[in-house]
Amino acid sequence: MVIATLKDIAELANVSTATVSRVLNEDETLSVGDETRQKIWQIAESLDYKKAVRKLPNRKILLIHWYSQQEELDDIYYQAIRLAMEEHGKKKNLVITTLYQQIPTELEEDIAGICAIGKFSDGQVTQLKKFEKPLVFIDSNQMSNQADSVTVDFNYAVQQVMAEAEKYETIGFLGGKETTQDQKQILDDPRELLFRAAVTQSGKYNEAAFYTGSFSTASGQALMNQAISEHGDNLPTFFFCANDAIAIGAMRSLQDANIQVPERVSLIGFNDSNVARYVYPALSTIQVDTEALGSIGLNLLVERMDGNVGITQNISIATRLIKRESTKK
Repeated sequence: MVIATLKDIAELANVSTATVSRVLNEDETLSVGDETRQKIWQIAESLDYKKAVRKLPNRKILLIHWYSQQEELDDIYYQAIRLAMEEHGKKKNLVITTLYQQIPTELEEDIAGICAIGKFSDGQVTQLKKFEKPLVFIDSNQMSNQADSVTVDFNYAVQQVMAEAEKYETIGFLGGKETTQDQKQILDDPRELLFRAAVTQSGKYNEAAFYTGSFSTASGQALMNQAISEHGDNLPTFFFCANDAIAIGAMRSLQDANIQVPERVSLIGFNDSNVARYVYPALSTIQVDTEALGSIGLNLLVERMDGNVGITQNISIATRLIKRESTKK
C-alpha cells in the first residue's frame, strides 16, 4: 500500500509542504485562507493521510422551503424531500437550517450554500443568486436562470400513464393550478400539458373531460362530482390525477355515487404518498423517489461548494408506475 506524504498533498493543493504541515497541525498563526485550509484537509482525508484524523468542520446550509410548516404537513411530498436532505446532510457533517415561506434579505456569513425546495419566481431566483453562494433548486427547473436544479422527469412519467390510458375508450384528467411562492407567477403543470398532448395524439382527447382545481383531496372530490354531473353515463372510464390527494378525493366522490372503481372508472395518481396503498381500493400511482430528489440535490450543492461543478446542471429523476387495485389488470 502506498502511504501518502506531505509532498503528495502539497502538489495536489498547489501549496508548499510547510503550509500543508502547519495546516494539518492546526497552526492558527498561519496566514492562509479558509478555502485553502479546507482544500488541504479534504485532500489529506481523500489520500487517507494518517495525520488527518480530524473531521472536516461542519458547513452550514440554508434550506429555503416554499411551503409553510402547515402546508408541508398537508402535502408530505415536500416534507419527504426535506427530511431526506436533513438525513443525508448528517452523513456529510452539514448543518441545515430551514426557512419556511420566506426569502432572506441577508445571510449569515458562515452559510456555505443554499438549497431551495419548490416553485420560485424569476425575481426570487435573482434575489437568491445575489448572495453569490452555491445554489441548487429542487423540484423547479431553473436552467433558464443559470441555476442548478434537480427535477422529476415528467415526460417519462406521462409516457407510463399513457401506456395504461390507451387501454381505455375514454380518458379524463383532474389537475391543479400552482403559483410561485411569492404568488407572482402562475405555473403551468407539465403533467397536464404533456398528458393533453399525448391524449390528443392518441385521438381520444376531449376538452370537456379535463378539469383543473387545486392539489387537494377536497378539490379532487369536487372535480369528480362535477365530472359525474356533466357526463352522466358517458363519464370517462379512465382518469389521470395530477397527485394522490386529488385521486383520493375523486375516488371518494365515485364511491359516494356508487360508481365502481376500477370496474367502471379507473384512476392513477401521482407521487405514491404513504396513504396511496392504504385507501380502498389501493391507488395506482406514479412513484417519485423523494429521497433521491433530496440526496441528489444536496450532493449537487456540495459539489458546487467544493468547486467540482462547471456548467449549470439540471438532473432529472425517473419515475415508476406502481399498479394497484384502482386500475384494471
